Amino acid sequence: MQKDQQVLNLLKTSKGQIEAVIKMVENDRYCVDVSKQILAVQALLKKANLKIIDNHIKVCVKQAFEEGHGDEKIEEIMEIIGKYAK
Repeated sequence: MQKDQQVLNLLKTSKGQIEAVIKMVENDRYCVDVSKQILAVQALLKKANLKIIDNHIKVCVKQAFEEGHGDEKIEEIMEIIGKYAK
């Protein structure tokens, strides 16, 4: 995977938010506030993951088709989509 600054920024922001959530739990903060922050982290991680998948399709899958072995890449993508659908 090639370095993607936008993905790195999303992941670093997620890391900071997770650290903040841990402090919230340690400080016995209100449950709903903690839950909202967890949802915010999940949204950032989902966005980062979708960007990674998008890049994979545009680069790796495209290259695999050009080289004549795209079927295995389709299986990989279908597996990921299946996990999203759960």
